Amino acid sequence: MKLFRSLYDWVLSWAKTAYAVPSLFVLAFAEASFFPVPPDVLLMALALSAPRRSYVFAAIASFGSVAGGILGYSIGWGLWDVLEPYFFQYIPGMTEAGFAQVGELFRTYGFWTIFAAGFTPIPYKIFTITAGVFQLNFPIFIVASFIGRSLRFFLVAAMFYYFGEAARALIEKYFNLFSFLLLAAIIIVIILLRMLS
Repeated sequence: MKLFRSLYDWVLSWAKTAYAVPSLFVLAFAEASFFPVPPDVLLMALALSAPRRSYVFAAIASFGSVAGGILGYSIGWGLWDVLEPYFFQYIPGMTEAGFAQVGELFRTYGFWTIFAAGFTPIPYKIFTITAGVFQLNFPIFIVASFIGRSLRFFLVAAMFYYFGEAARALIEKYFNLFSFLLLAAIIIVIILLRMLS
């Protein structure tokens, strides 16, 4: 936990550098395939410092994350046999049990699984790599990733755009709850649609 906090503080310090915006793209890219700190940390710091540019920052985070997701997909698709032991041992959030559960979700709900992983605080990297391992339809992967990640980052950006400093406390306190409630609502709608069809 101490290591994660150190990484968190280190990422937050990037907001005060001339390289903050490119760092946001790099962080979003890395987090989608291997890095443990989510880009929301830097996105919030940048949006707080320049609320009127919040949507630009959200777009950068979205494109970086989807590009990193493509790397994760490629790792799963082409290198999984070689890298599997290292991922379970060294990548935070990657466990064999979690991987097996994600595989089952892909077989049943491919698009919605990626969308949910992109939007909620669950580790997106597990899902990008697993999508490649299970060879989820690539265009579906891209569309679901782009919608999920963009919705997440643009929601954060909108809060800073309209509420400034007050948004930080709201996001830190309620974002996880809100994203899980939205996911639950989507799951209920899917179940109802399947029952009616």
